[in-house]
Amino acid sequence: MKRAYSEARIQFMSNLRSARRLWPNRLHSIQIKSLETLSTRYSLSVPAGDLLFLDGRWYVTHAGLLGLARRNRCSGVRVQIVREFCDSTLGRWVFKATVYKSPRSRGFVGYGDADPSNVSSLVHGAEMRVAETRAVNRALRKAYGVGLCSVEELGWAPRSSTPAPPDQHKASANGIDGNHNGQPRLRDRLCLLIRQYQLDAGLVKAYAADYCGTATLREASRDMVEAFINDLAERAAKDRPGLICQLNSYAKSQEVAS
Repeated sequence: MKRAYSEARIQFMSNLRSARRLWPNRLHSIQIKSLETLSTRYSLSVPAGDLLFLDGRWYVTHAGLLGLARRNRCSGVRVQIVREFCDSTLGRWVFKATVYKSPRSRGFVGYGDADPSNVSSLVHGAEMRVAETRAVNRALRKAYGVGLCSVEELGWAPRSSTPAPPDQHKASANGIDGNHNGQPRLRDRLCLLIRQYQLDAGLVKAYAADYCGTATLREASRDMVEAFINDLAERAAKDRPGLICQLNSYAKSQEVAS
């Protein structure tokens, strides 16, 4: 019992350190308390990409839910397409997922739908996969009592209602740091993609700089960075293995340079 408490405490402290590094000056006492609960009750990991912090709220990821199921020895997940609600010409898809916690489990059911109106424009054309992922996420959340919404269930990252300070608006003209017309920061969008598709951040930055034609990503214009993020999201959704292969080519380039 004491050992289990100690391990849970270590998990929480590791998550807190990572969260403060990833989202500096954004965590308040209520978010830290929520993080403690998520760490100790579900063993979700911030460094592993199980959790994301967007506009003051925690969101669980698909990878985090799958890890939770694996740790609890989930017996299996069955996914079925609900054809009567689907229309491929409109890009509308609906799936039903059933999670079996044990061989004798009657199953926990979750439905997921996706069409161009409720997914990010970055993943248009991949609505079928989004719908399947949403169904699995909802079934897993029911099975293991996770009241936290998953990031894949969002149409897009939530927008903050807090007005940006004047210097932040000024920074939005160029680079990756600022907000633009109320949209989430480009840095946040890029981090979300890296975690969602489990990409190597260093290789993505090298690829981004090459894509934008600059020595570093920070030197690129906002328009070029945004174009890169849109292209990265589309490729990750449609052909992640191909994208990983291209990213690995930058690892070889870095080895030669060093």
